[in-house]
Amino acid sequence: MKKLALILLMILVASCEDVIDVTLPENDTRLIVNGVIRVDETEEYVPIEITVTQSSSFFETNTVANIKNAVIYYGTPNIDAPEILEGGGVSNLTELEPGSGKWVPDPSFDSDQRIRVQNINEGDVFQLIIETEQERYFASTTYVKSVPIDSLEQGDQTLFSGDETEVIVTFTDNGERDDFYILDFDFNEYLVTEDEFYQGQTFVFSYFYDADLALDTDDTVEISLLGATEAFYNYMNQIIVQSGGDQGPFQTPAATVRGNITNITGIDNDDVKDNVERSNNFALGYFAIVQEYKKSIVIQHEEN
Repeated sequence: MKKLALILLMILVASCEDVIDVTLPENDTRLIVNGVIRVDETEEYVPIEITVTQSSSFFETNTVANIKNAVIYYGTPNIDAPEILEGGGVSNLTELEPGSGKWVPDPSFDSDQRIRVQNINEGDVFQLIIETEQERYFASTTYVKSVPIDSLEQGDQTLFSGDETEVIVTFTDNGERDDFYILDFDFNEYLVTEDEFYQGQTFVFSYFYDADLALDTDDTVEISLLGATEAFYNYMNQIIVQSGGDQGPFQTPAATVRGNITNITGIDNDDVKDNVERSNNFALGYFAIVQEYKKSIVIQHEEN
């Protein structure tokens, strides 16, 4: 009887080592567009660079998308017909290097395809059109201003582990408009805020860097304050929640968060007037043109 029990135990142990094939769900392949362009108004040109990749299945990295054409139209919306952009122009894009997935103003054109900062104003509309061999995508955004960062200071408070690094951020809101902001704290860490409760006032708050970042003495941290439309603010808020703060905003999120890149393939045909019946056919990512203010702080730690 003992011998029989031993044999059964050996069979059970052996069965635990069997390889189990798991069928993973198939994801729809989607275009991923990193089209957030940060404008420094002290520079001459808008730093246009659109990165386009393609999502992949589980356990595989994203690949560069095969794009046929990309172009940006910009200008001031006509009061009577907002879809008509006046006083602006067009920027034809080309891939920076074959296979890079990075699209920039095409230097081979007879005219300069770069956009001068002095030629854009708050409220101007930018429209991005991307074409692949089979599909056409469209995004529209409004240029949004930000405000300067007044100061960055290192604090001595902590949260949970006692080893976090506190940075105190101060900026003054513009009281003449309703503002939405995105803060980039470096290391792919982001925060969103709106001025509902500090309209036109100086806003002071603390941000804590986790001890896992291992910020050392003399490390420099660069913090950016970006303006945002309400739609971009909402998008980034969802991305931050879904990612748990441990990945950048343009990696494939744990759950699909829809941006403003719409698939318009065939909409200009007589038989297709809109994409209502194809609402699930869209690209991931976001297209935005926003003003950015940056400031740096050098971290210091007391020696034990």
